[in-house]
Amino acid sequence: MARNRLRQLLATAFLVLATLLVLTPATASAQQTYRNPVAEQRADPHITKHTDGFYYFTATVPEFDKIILRRATTIQGLTTAPETTVWRRKASGVGSNQVWAPELHRIDGKWYIYVALGVSGQWKIRAFVLEGTGDNPLTATWVEKGLIKTNWDTFSLDASTFVHNGTRYLVWAQQEPSRTDENSSLMLAPLQNPWTIRGTAVVISRPTLSWERIGYKVNEGPAVIQRNGKLFLTYSASATDYNYCMGLLTASTSADLMNPASWVKTQTPIFVSNADTKQYGPGHNSFTVSEDGKSDVMVYHDRSYRDIKGDPLNDPNRRTMVQKLYWKADGTPDFGIPVPDGVTPVRLRSQAAPRMYLQYFSGASPTTATPALAEMQFRLVVPGLAGGNSTSIESTLKPGMFLRRANNQLRFEAKGSQGSFASEASFIQVAGLADANGVSFEVYGQKGSYLSLGTSSTSSLGVVQADAAQKGLATFFLD
Repeated sequence: MARNRLRQLLATAFLVLATLLVLTPATASAQQTYRNPVAEQRADPHITKHTDGFYYFTATVPEFDKIILRRATTIQGLTTAPETTVWRRKASGVGSNQVWAPELHRIDGKWYIYVALGVSGQWKIRAFVLEGTGDNPLTATWVEKGLIKTNWDTFSLDASTFVHNGTRYLVWAQQEPSRTDENSSLMLAPLQNPWTIRGTAVVISRPTLSWERIGYKVNEGPAVIQRNGKLFLTYSASATDYNYCMGLLTASTSADLMNPASWVKTQTPIFVSNADTKQYGPGHNSFTVSEDGKSDVMVYHDRSYRDIKGDPLNDPNRRTMVQKLYWKADGTPDFGIPVPDGVTPVRLRSQAAPRMYLQYFSGASPTTATPALAEMQFRLVVPGLAGGNSTSIESTLKPGMFLRRANNQLRFEAKGSQGSFASEASFIQVAGLADANGVSFEVYGQKGSYLSLGTSSTSSLGVVQADAAQKGLATFFLD
């Protein structure tokens, strides 16, 4: 009995240690912020970071008449980077109408662009490949490798590629001839070369759920990210208005990817319109990495308004957005919500209690329940509401709600016009009192008093003095 009890204690200790290893600061990624939108009137965005240190950007333009590329050494630099047109719509034949959703990939020392092209006067859209020779794709010599021949000669688009266990795959959206009442399913096949599939493709997802069938019955825009022993494949569904949203397929890295049963679909959408943050129709995403290589970044398009006159495809104002992709303790992605325009948010993690974060709350204090990602995300507004060198802490979940200290209480309240609100909702951000790699927030107008987050629960939010025993409570890491 004693031996069994010892085994149980050791097992429990191991589980606790494993949890701490997932959540301790050593595994958390560094602060990365960007200003959205990254690019106006650029839909279906694709950003890739190459080994030359540059980020390369391409997207659909509203005129649907060309393929453009930008490059910069930072993601934010893509906003103002000059744009180069590397291919233009033709006068006739394949490529004489729609030019949709280009993606840029480096494969075996050459550049490849996967793009959907249409034919003038017809609804005939197919996946197409261009090959570029040269180190810089903006100045490369581009040649047409032609249409990708798939199982059927039907509507197809949004081709993307990834490598898994030494095999390169193509994944794309296509209409199945036997399902003419649906617009597109997701297809997968290994590649013989960048423009030729090997064997027969398989269907790994169809628009069978109600949220995939609003306006149009669509699975499209696939993108793959591989982490933690799994492949996560995001895709977009429904019409390209505010109903547009993202879904998720998951497969084990040890699975046979060509077996459709290997892919498990999440039954609810994982990224949807949000009226509070004023982001509508988020979708057709890609993935890249932050400049320091420590954070995954999701790239997507959306609109800043809900209602559209006429066909959504004729509305030019889908724009490119980016935000950090977070990871849960179980190794699965946490997409959160589409964040508001402006500077992207961060989480404020306690130095004294590494598993605790500042949490949004609307009452007298936060709950002790595990908060959702968006409840832990905040925008540090600089200058703050008090101006000068102040900083204000604004909720991402509820924009316009600021952390305020009034009457010796801390709570989130809507921005007010009363004279005291600006100063009471402002802090002075300084280097972390317990660790200069973090930050501390001195209460505005109260030198030596600092915002703190205690060790017992999220309800221990308060103000402490900067003595040695309290410094850890008043220090936060941004991630």
